[in-house]
Amino acid sequence: MISSDMLSAFVSVAHTLSVGRSAIELNVVKSVISKRIAQLERHLGVTLFSRSTRRIALTAAGEAYLEHAKNALAELAAGGEMMLSMRSELRGRIRLTSAVSWGQRVLCHLIPEFLKRHPDLEIDLVLADRLVDVAYERFDIALRWSASSSAKDLVATPVSEIDWMVTASPDYLAQWGQPEEPDELADRSCLFYRGHSRDEWWSMSSESTQKRIKVQSRYHVDNPEAVYEACLQGLGIAQLPDYLCNASLEDGRLVRVLPEWVQHNRFGNQITALVPPERMQLARNRVFIEFLQQSLLGSQDDNACVGQSA
Repeated sequence: MISSDMLSAFVSVAHTLSVGRSAIELNVVKSVISKRIAQLERHLGVTLFSRSTRRIALTAAGEAYLEHAKNALAELAAGGEMMLSMRSELRGRIRLTSAVSWGQRVLCHLIPEFLKRHPDLEIDLVLADRLVDVAYERFDIALRWSASSSAKDLVATPVSEIDWMVTASPDYLAQWGQPEEPDELADRSCLFYRGHSRDEWWSMSSESTQKRIKVQSRYHVDNPEAVYEACLQGLGIAQLPDYLCNASLEDGRLVRVLPEWVQHNRFGNQITALVPPERMQLARNRVFIEFLQQSLLGSQDDNACVGQSA
């Protein structure tokens, strides 16, 4: 791999035509300059300088490579300056809002690490399930379900994927049996978040088959943690996000129902960061969103949506 030290040594010697003067210019010993140029020549597979006892000169290959080396060093310097500028801006307060359950179960476990990495930043977090007016309430970032993230004039960036599952407790299934088909859910006690009516439609798919089932419940609640707790206690079958139920599925307190069916609901399958365009210009907000993506999506290759408008 070509390093900046190799390029710096090559460009300096090409300019001074003297290993000694380049060593002084770069504040290293002559042998280091010679070693770096030799490494660069081995990497490129060409001879960059013709050498004699009296003089040193660029070869044709060296002359051809010189402009590329200068441009590469300029790009590295510009990148370094940009990072220094960004780092100097990483101070101040980030005002966040998040859905309550995701904020408690996921976000609150990540924020301490972010603050440890950036000691000059502050986080002001508001957990709320209502749809806030991001600009009016002066939030920097709102973290919301993708299906509720259609706000205009906001930059939308996915930061986490959500897998929805239909689950029930072993006691409930022992008493009422394991549903084999989605249609059977219509006759079961189901648990869901309170909407505009006491009825709820669950949609799911399996290969080319689509199902939409009207389910009903005796328990109406507007908090997913309460739905999860009721499911644990055997009150019914629930459609839950993976971050709420994974641990209980692993230890057997919950059982997945209809695992071959993919769930679709009004909440969508992503958590999205919504940011007013002018707030997206602030380095601290961009760095926080990138931190969430790295932590939750696992790869910056998934960052293609950064900077897109909702």
